[in-house]
Amino acid sequence: MHVAAGARGGVAAGFTLLEVLVAIVVLSFGVLGMVGLQAASLNAHREARLQSAGVRLASELAELMRGNKQVATQLDATANPYLQADFRGPAPARDVDCVQGCTAPLDAARYDMQQWLTQVVAQLPGARVVVCFDASPYDADGLPRWGCTSNGNTGVVQVKLGWTRGKTRRSAAAPDAFEVSDAKSRPYLVLPITPGNRQ
Repeated sequence: MHVAAGARGGVAAGFTLLEVLVAIVVLSFGVLGMVGLQAASLNAHREARLQSAGVRLASELAELMRGNKQVATQLDATANPYLQADFRGPAPARDVDCVQGCTAPLDAARYDMQQWLTQVVAQLPGARVVVCFDASPYDADGLPRWGCTSNGNTGVVQVKLGWTRGKTRRSAAAPDAFEVSDAKSRPYLVLPITPGNRQ
């Protein structure tokens, strides 16, 4: 009788140990899920911050162009430094200094772009910039594209920005975990600007 009771006690102790192990496994899965959720949250926060910075920078350029529409409405890139065919850094060297004021609108435009592109490079990793007159900034599928299709007859300038983003595919290896703004990519931000009427 005494031996049978001891055997039952050993079985009960074994079940308790098994329950503890199961609880530890379940808790481990929960912790791993929380870690993954935290990583996804940090990535989403980073992307939202970069998107916000891109919108703010594009809006700043719009104000600069509207403030100097004599230059911003010119169709030729040599007469309109605001137009950028495909800027990918590094930050431009300062060849015009308008801190004390510029008398020529073209010098003011060159200074504006030097300052603006320097901010873009500093705030958007792997920045890519296209600023052009474009009547069709989206393709037939409704996706934004880098190429410009208009000669400026519409009077609308498109500011197209791209940068290095984290991929949503979580299984990506470390070297392949980011989408780089390259020839295969698309702009992440397209902002239309009307700098004013040509005179």
